[in-house]
Amino acid sequence: MSYVNGTMMQFFHWYIPPDGSLWNELKHNAADLAKAGFTALWLPPSYKGSGGGYDVGYSVYDMFDLGEFDQKGSVGTKYGTRDEYLAAIKASQAAGIAIYADGVFNHKNGGDEIEEVTAIPVAFDNRNCELSGSQQIKVWTHFKFSGRGDKYSSLKWHWWHFDSVNHNADRPGDSTIYRFKDKQFETGVDPRLGNYDFLMACDLDMGVDEVRGELKYWGEWFLDTTGVDGFRLDAVKHVRAWFFNEWLDHVRQHTGRNLFAVGEYWADDAEALHWFLKETGGRMSLFDVPLHYNFSQASKCGGSYDMRQILDGTLVQQQPALAVTFVENHDSQPLQALESVVESWFKPLAYAIILLRREGYPCVFYADYYGAHYTDRGYEIWLDKHGWLIDKFLYARKHFAYGDQYTYFDHPDVIGWTRLGDEEHPKAMAVLMSDAAGGSKWMEVGKPNTTFYDLTEHVDKLIQTNEHGWAEFCCNGGSVSVWVEK
Repeated sequence: MSYVNGTMMQFFHWYIPPDGSLWNELKHNAADLAKAGFTALWLPPSYKGSGGGYDVGYSVYDMFDLGEFDQKGSVGTKYGTRDEYLAAIKASQAAGIAIYADGVFNHKNGGDEIEEVTAIPVAFDNRNCELSGSQQIKVWTHFKFSGRGDKYSSLKWHWWHFDSVNHNADRPGDSTIYRFKDKQFETGVDPRLGNYDFLMACDLDMGVDEVRGELKYWGEWFLDTTGVDGFRLDAVKHVRAWFFNEWLDHVRQHTGRNLFAVGEYWADDAEALHWFLKETGGRMSLFDVPLHYNFSQASKCGGSYDMRQILDGTLVQQQPALAVTFVENHDSQPLQALESVVESWFKPLAYAIILLRREGYPCVFYADYYGAHYTDRGYEIWLDKHGWLIDKFLYARKHFAYGDQYTYFDHPDVIGWTRLGDEEHPKAMAVLMSDAAGGSKWMEVGKPNTTFYDLTEHVDKLIQTNEHGWAEFCCNGGSVSVWVEK
């Protein structure tokens, strides 16, 4: 499903309470989210992780257990049961919201039995560098799924389905990366650390026909079971790019639907993203990680960041048709692996940029919309709730963000743009923001002698355009104003 001015929400964050309530919460909130202007939701991994009911979902144990079998200490996942998941999808789709599932194909974790294998230890910072000769190690690579048995799939996983691990059962606490003898790391992956095929746990070997076959079969089964509308694909830079071509072509052909797909290629480097998009032939979008880092940097510089450069080096600037823009996510939030916080004061500016400009497919983060409070490693974190203002932006996106766009990125602090509307949405809009002191700017909206008001309520006055359709729009310091026709 694609919509004009579609908006996605990442409907979770890392520290959601492990009480099995998220699917029911979604079922309850779906109609309100649709009314607010959301057209799609990216949901967290719905299958059993090695941490059972406490697992965020990225530590994949059994992709066929959607919260149905007593495995890893629970029946449900962190988010609920299979029946609750399917009901939440139905409720969302009935409200007009597309659902994107999270696909984690890079690794498995939480094997049921130990197997012995010959392996070679490699350096963490250069995986092409062997640290010593081959040795016998014991690894948790036999996945038996005894709680599920052969239901849905009879394949049991063994060491030969993987190419590397970062554990040795004989040496607890050893996190050396071991490549299995006579196996090679994949090509067509990110070149950092010599070769970035290995990320964590038991790394799937995409060179094995049975592995690719099982993932394609899972895709068919999962789509037939859930009816989701697309996928967010995890850790794509660690998996050979061509696998996704094969897999996406297969599941799209199976369903006869043009399923949406967005990949997570975490690199603050647009060139790496362009390379991957070329390798996958436009079959999927990517998250605009460089834009996120621009937001993070701008938020930490106060008024000293040059706002004229906020879009420089980003995917949305260079390849907008395949850019999914975001401000924050579960990996970048405080205390997480890729922590790169966008400070709270700047989030309204960042959301205005991704929601009210023409380019990109924006994704709103659950914790930015609803707020969040959690503790980890002795720290207590409060994330501010920006839902009221995001709703205002969504309203503007739905009713005013159409037609020609004139950009005024001509001042180091105060930047803006206008949207002139189109035949179906004839009303115009002007957006102005500053990362320092308040200011004003003459901008053209193409509407002579027309009155505009600030939808955000940050500036409490009306502005009148002149006979040529221009006006001097204004905003407060460290703030954004969205001027729309009265």
